[in-house]
Amino acid sequence: MTANPDSAPPVSRISLPAVAPEAFGAMLNLNDEAQKGLSPCIAQLVKIRSSQLNGCSYCLDMHTREARQAGESEQRLGALSGWRHTSLFTGRERAALALAEAITLVAEARVPDDVYAEAARHFDQTELAHLLWTIAVINTWNRVAVATGMTPA
Repeated sequence: MTANPDSAPPVSRISLPAVAPEAFGAMLNLNDEAQKGLSPCIAQLVKIRSSQLNGCSYCLDMHTREARQAGESEQRLGALSGWRHTSLFTGRERAALALAEAITLVAEARVPDDVYAEAARHFDQTELAHLLWTIAVINTWNRVAVATGMTPA
C-alpha cells in the first residue's frame, strides 16, 4: 500500500532573497526598468493575465491589489480571464493581453505574427520593448514563486 501524497508534509522550499540576494536584487531592478515607459494599467493587466495562466496565486494576489490601488475596477478585474469576450478593454489593452498570452504560452504556439503585429500597431517601439520585458519579467516571477511555494499572506 502506498501513502497518500496529499497527507505528506510539505517540502521546505528555498527563500531566494535570503540565499541569493544579489540575483534577487537584480531581478527587482529588471522589474522596475521593464515597466518604465509603460502605462501602469497595461503593466498590471498583463501581469495579472500571465499570472492567471501560470497559476501563480502569490503574483495574482499582489498585482490585483496593486491594480485596485491604481484605480482598476472590480468589473474589469473580474472579466480579465475572458477579456476576448467583453468590450471592457480597449484595443490597446487587448493587443497587450494577446501578446502576454502568446509569450506566456510560447511553447504551445510561439508568438504568432498577427499577435505581434497588432501589438506593434498599438505601441511604439519603446513601449513595445517595455511591454515585452514586462511580460518576460512577470513570467519569471511566476515561475520562481510557484517553484518556491510562495503563497499570498
